[in-house]
Amino acid sequence: MLMLLSRPVVHMPEFGEGDWINSPMLSRNSLRGHVILVDFWDYSCVNCIRTLPHVASWHRRYEAQGLQIIGVHTPEFKFARQRHQVEAAMEEFNLSYPVLLDNHYENWELYANKAWPTKYLIDANGYIRYERRGEGGYQNTELAIQKLLVERDPRVKLPDIRPLFREEDPVGAACYPSTPELHAGCAAGLFGGSLGNPEGYLPQEAVVYDLPPGREEGAFYLEGIWQAGRESLNFAGHDRGRILVPYSAAGVNAVLSPSGDEVELMLGILPARDEPMVEVRLNGRPLPPGDAGRDICFDRDGRSLVQVTRPRLYELVDHPDFQSNELELIFLTHGLALFTLTFTTCIVPIGPA
Repeated sequence: MLMLLSRPVVHMPEFGEGDWINSPMLSRNSLRGHVILVDFWDYSCVNCIRTLPHVASWHRRYEAQGLQIIGVHTPEFKFARQRHQVEAAMEEFNLSYPVLLDNHYENWELYANKAWPTKYLIDANGYIRYERRGEGGYQNTELAIQKLLVERDPRVKLPDIRPLFREEDPVGAACYPSTPELHAGCAAGLFGGSLGNPEGYLPQEAVVYDLPPGREEGAFYLEGIWQAGRESLNFAGHDRGRILVPYSAAGVNAVLSPSGDEVELMLGILPARDEPMVEVRLNGRPLPPGDAGRDICFDRDGRSLVQVTRPRLYELVDHPDFQSNELELIFLTHGLALFTLTFTTCIVPIGPA
């Protein structure tokens, strides 16, 4: 493993304003003498979600040896500013370390941060010594934690570096160029966006969309009545609305919500619906069970469905290999919203029999 610590030149900034979860307000001075890992994340970010088991493990393994983990939750979408949504995600992911809600991007700017997730390691004297952007590099990051803990206390007793959690994580996993992330909503449309229908977006107005005859990878296509919000695309019909997505990937995830209404999401008062459902199909057929993501359920008729209970990331497709297909999302409930579609790239190569 190759791991390089930076020279102790740049001090960590003081924390910006924001609510704290699992802790009273912390400061740079109150943490002096600890090795600190600052993790910028968002609970709807698939790349962040895949790093969280490692971060939680480091908290359990090294807290008693002097490591303090601080999660800085900087929201990609407005609904992720709500404390109760972040708390629900922390319970789901079993995160017990302090988390600072960075709703106004103050801490993001103080670190000149560029991406979710990014991790910064700070030594016991308050200097930033290591940075890791994106997924991966878990064993290198743990080795950096250990080196800074030894700098802090040469007598410290440390465990062996932990094995990786997922089969996709080791060196040797096959990663392929996949379909890029696709964003919905008017804000995305201002920059070209991902909508492939020639009608485009008409802000604040419901639009009846017809599927165009040709569909290409790198966009999604609508059929039915839809209304664009700033960050989401909301099903405005009362029957069935379809989204078709040609893609190449090992898996597909979607950020979905029971509502795209910003006021409802801000207040945390979502409309009561018996079955806020989206049917998920692959190449015009129900998902094969072996390709179904963890959020898919099957009804008695064999339909592959996802129940949208709160705004979060839902895993729809999890292929055993890298594939090119057309995903079909059939929205069965008025008001359901799509924010983004993301695609996973890495698989475990199958060796010779």
